[in-house]
Parts: sequence; structure tokens; C-alpha cells
Amino acid sequence: MTAGPIDDGTPSTTTEVVAEPAEVVDPGGRLARLPRTASGTHSGAFTAPDWGLLLSCALIWGASFYFMEIGLRALEPGVITFLRVVFGALALGVLPASRTAVDREDWPRLVLLGGIWMALPFTMFPLAQQWINSSLTGMLNAAMPVMTALVTLAMARRLPARTQATGLAVGLAGIVAIGWDGLNEGGSSALGVGLVLVAVSSYAVSINLAVPLQQRYGSLPILVRIQLVAMVLTSPFAVAGLGASSFEIGPVMSVVALGVFGTGLAFAAMGTLVGRVGATRGSISTYLVPIVSISLGAVLLDEAMHAAALFGTALVLAGAWLVTRADRGDS
Repeated sequence: MTAGPIDDGTPSTTTEVVAEPAEVVDPGGRLARLPRTASGTHSGAFTAPDWGLLLSCALIWGASFYFMEIGLRALEPGVITFLRVVFGALALGVLPASRTAVDREDWPRLVLLGGIWMALPFTMFPLAQQWINSSLTGMLNAAMPVMTALVTLAMARRLPARTQATGLAVGLAGIVAIGWDGLNEGGSSALGVGLVLVAVSSYAVSINLAVPLQQRYGSLPILVRIQLVAMVLTSPFAVAGLGASSFEIGPVMSVVALGVFGTGLAFAAMGTLVGRVGATRGSISTYLVPIVSISLGAVLLDEAMHAAALFGTALVLAGAWLVTRADRGDS
């Protein structure tokens, strides 16, 4: 099976064994209840399409903090959150595969994911960036693979393989090195750090819950429905922030880009990736996000590139390579 940045909306047809099958049909022909989480359908080393999905997520999400920073110059956080969900849903909703039917019994999970995968973290990030600098935000966001591995352990009672565990540790060390020089720069506060950690923890739970849905329906049908739920949940905060917002062209276009690419296309790519390789291995795309953010800062904003960041980049790349090796299923 191969995968592109956006799947075709159909369930996976790979013949590899999945530890917890995402779809089981009982004698009456009804779909059985989804498991809490599931292994990926591809446990081998990352293929070229897998790397393409991972890198596309990292590149888009690496630029997202920049887009949010521009948006915050004129728009309230609640308005940014609502608009990014709207434009993400529009970007995916025009694709025919997004209209694939979803079984009624799976809607409760979709509603839950609309809250904890979209509405909650999308609200936390722009709020947090009012108190902490973007480099620290990116570093904290990159803790997601470790948190995802812990959630996977709790849900599936399955430890990552030894190679993947080593890669997670090496990558986390690299993230700390990348953000080391930025820890004391800008206005960082415990509240901002706490908001980001809430968002990252929410992502870690969500990505595990989303894997079985992706394997049953494909990424597009579930994401569009999740985004519609998130639109409803975030609309009151958008209304509350309208009065204090000014709709200037630069900030608005930044939020449009954030929605179409960061909330639409990148989430579709991530959904496809975690359905193939599992939640823990797929989540390492966030390890690469600070590299993109720092590179954009150096090129576009003339920010300094510290030696610790360069060393951390090497560690992150080494960790990412280890995590993408074949999953031997050690426990």
C-alpha cells in the first residue's frame, strides 16, 4: 500500500497484521465497536511516501507558529481558532472523498475528537503565545511523541520497540538542546507553559483515538466531521473576540494559510501517516517542527542560529531516523 499527502478516503487494504483490528464484522453484518487505539498497518521502516507525509506535516506545522504570530497582531485568539477550523474544513470538504458515510455508532468518538483534537488545543496555542515566546512553544509542542508513547502504553498495554524508545529519548534531548538558548528569552511564564502542555497532552490522547477511525474510513471523512464539531465548540469564543479584533489583510491571510494548510492538509497527511505507522511513530513529525521554525526565523526574521540549536538539530534527525526503523514489537 502506498500513501500520498491526502488519502483517497477509503479504508486500508494492506494484508499486514494489525495488533488491534480497526474493523470487525459480526455475523449480522454490523461493524463492531472500535478499539480504543490500534497499531499501524505498516510496521516496517518508513517508505518514501511515509517520509513524504511526515516531512509535509513538519514543514507546514513549523510555519504555523509564524502564521499565528502574525494573526495575533490583529485578531483575538478565539477568532483565530475558529477561522483556522473553518478554512481547514473548507479545504478538505471540497474533496469528494470527504463525503464518505460514517457509521452512526462512531459519531461519539468524532464528537470527542472535535473537542480534544481540535477545539481545545487550537484554543490553547494562541492563548499561550501571549505569554511565552515561539521557540519555547515549539520546543514544548515537540514533546508530543513522548506523551503519545505514554498514552499508547496506557491504552494498548504495549511498549515501543527498543529502537523506537531510543529514538524518542534522543529526539527529546535534541529538542531541549534546540530550545536551550531561547528559554530565557522573551516573556515566558508558567501559565503559557501549562497551556501548551495541556494542548500537547490533548493531541497525544487524540492521535491514539483517531487511528482506528482512520483505518476504517480514511482521513478525510473523519477530519471534516471533527472540524465541523470544532467549529460549533469554538464559535462562542470567536463571537466574544470579534469586538477586539481588526480584520487587516495580512493577519487574516495568515490565518487563512494556517487553516488551509495547518488545519486542513497537514492533518489529512498526519491522519494517513498514523493509520499506516501507528500513533507513536507518526507523531515524531513534531520533533522536526522546531527545526523548521528556527530555520524560518533565521531566513525571514534574521534571527541568530545558536550552536546548541545546530547540535540539537543533529540529535533530532538521528532520533527521527531511529523511530522510523522497522517496529520489532519489543515489549
